[in-house]
Amino acid sequence: MRLIGMLDSPYVRRVAISLEFLGVPFEQDAISVFSTYEAFQRVNPVVKAPTLVCDDGEVLMDSSLILQFVEATRTGGDSLWSLGDATRMQHEMRAVSLALAACEKSAQIVYERKLRPSSAQHEPWVQRVQGQLLQAYAGLEREVQTRQPVFAEPRRQASITAAVVWQFTQSMLAPIVAAENYPGLVALSARMERTPEFLKYSPVGPGV
Repeated sequence: MRLIGMLDSPYVRRVAISLEFLGVPFEQDAISVFSTYEAFQRVNPVVKAPTLVCDDGEVLMDSSLILQFVEATRTGGDSLWSLGDATRMQHEMRAVSLALAACEKSAQIVYERKLRPSSAQHEPWVQRVQGQLLQAYAGLEREVQTRQPVFAEPRRQASITAAVVWQFTQSMLAPIVAAENYPGLVALSARMERTPEFLKYSPVGPGV
């Protein structure tokens, strides 16, 4: 399998780190949707990162669907979710849903500020997205603070996704999402970024 995309994308990095935790072998091709658009298009005409090229050449997209496919077909039942514990898994999915919402809103603001000409930016829309971003992080911080067992193990999707997304937002939007307001996420991120899996797949790339 080949994972296509740059590791400064939180979605690509999330998949790479998850596969490493699962022990699933893959190759990572650092192709950018921006600076090497044509090269990415030759692999996947949709030009969406992450892209997973399966062993038979079929292309999959979307980080969550890629990870669902891998766990269903490549791990022999091993999982980054608390299978068999419905309550714990519900809490984990709540945390991941908040983290992915924060990731989506972070990316929207970055694209608006970095890619769209200032004359075309719509400030009321940006403020609305920023409000959604802050609400997502407020919810995620509460999860980290009040449901510590969900984040106790690094080898869980809740810990992986929350830490990956937090690093991305802080690298791009630290003035908007002030770290001092999220001590739980700061501590979780610091702990996860020291693991071998996170160190192996550091967020390297050209940026937007």
